[in-house]
Amino acid sequence: MDAFYASIEQLDHPEYKSRPVIVGADPRAGKGRGVVAACSYEARKFGIRSALPISRAWRLCPQGVYVRPRMDRYVEVSHQVMDVFRRYTDLVEPLSIDEAFLDITGSVALLGPPDQIAQSIKKDIRQATGMTASVGLAPNKFLAKIASDLKKPDGLVVLQEDDVDQFLRDLPISRLWGVGPKTEARLHEMGFRTIGQLALASREPLVRTLGSLGEHLYQLSHGKDDRPVVPDWERKSVGTETTFDEDTDDRDLLLRTILELSDHVAERLRKDEYSARKVTLKLRYSNFSTHTKQHSLDRLIQTGDEIAAVARQLFSQFPLNRKIRLIGVSAGDLHRGGEDPEQLTLFATSNPKQRLGHTVDEIKEKFGVDSLRRGSQLL
Repeated sequence: MDAFYASIEQLDHPEYKSRPVIVGADPRAGKGRGVVAACSYEARKFGIRSALPISRAWRLCPQGVYVRPRMDRYVEVSHQVMDVFRRYTDLVEPLSIDEAFLDITGSVALLGPPDQIAQSIKKDIRQATGMTASVGLAPNKFLAKIASDLKKPDGLVVLQEDDVDQFLRDLPISRLWGVGPKTEARLHEMGFRTIGQLALASREPLVRTLGSLGEHLYQLSHGKDDRPVVPDWERKSVGTETTFDEDTDDRDLLLRTILELSDHVAERLRKDEYSARKVTLKLRYSNFSTHTKQHSLDRLIQTGDEIAAVARQLFSQFPLNRKIRLIGVSAGDLHRGGEDPEQLTLFATSNPKQRLGHTVDEIKEKFGVDSLRRGSQLL
């Protein structure tokens, strides 16, 4: 999808159309904390991009429209998009909330040529959501991913097998999966700046220097990627985090925040019918150093109280020798359903805390997210 979060905001608020829209933290007139979650193409013309500090975004574009993320709405539209994909094939592998791989090999006989299917998918997405998508049609995942990025927004790039070498030749080495800033710098030192240059290199020196990564990059540079589309993709974790308006070492505030974040995580777990065995706590100090601790359980949990209890235990293991800038809570090792299959008995009953959590969810859905809050959040 094209500028997914920002495009939804422009769709829901017609007055934002053609304006630079920045989704993320409150900029507070350039004094805000946190980062940009997403931005429209109009905002990108000002040099704004995802993960940019929100204060920097404000300085680059003070006239922009700054909105807070609405994840429930984004997930709703994501489901609409994924439903369109599944009209064309059962082999759909979500890559993120707004992106997926589709294997349409088995759909051609029934639905027509691949490029026709790609056009139809784009049309159906527009009809279902009012938004545009960019499609890359290619022999494998790696090539399709690159192709989908080349002509955004509303692009369609079709790559034939015979054109792969020419297609890759002049692209920067950073386009290869597995090439981050450090690897890119290493490859530059080795004399490689384009994928074509890497493709002309001998395989043995690459493997000798970079190990298994060298083999991986060598294969990709020749357009080879034999990974299948895996339709039974499952979410690995659910998490949320917040950046404080001011760095803080207020222990009570930090503990209340952990509880609030844990409630958000638990609500998302219940909504997607997951339970978790692992809790991770993330802290970013005032000097921007970031640390995480995690704990695995011998049972499944799904409520905010249960998640917060583990997260607070992890918090006690962190030194508070400097103030905290950001704190995050996530739940991992996810399992479908709310009960632990290893602990079910003949006369098992549902967890009272889980029933309470579902009741709270129903009240919030009916009367609004702020209709019910913990007393600690009113301080």
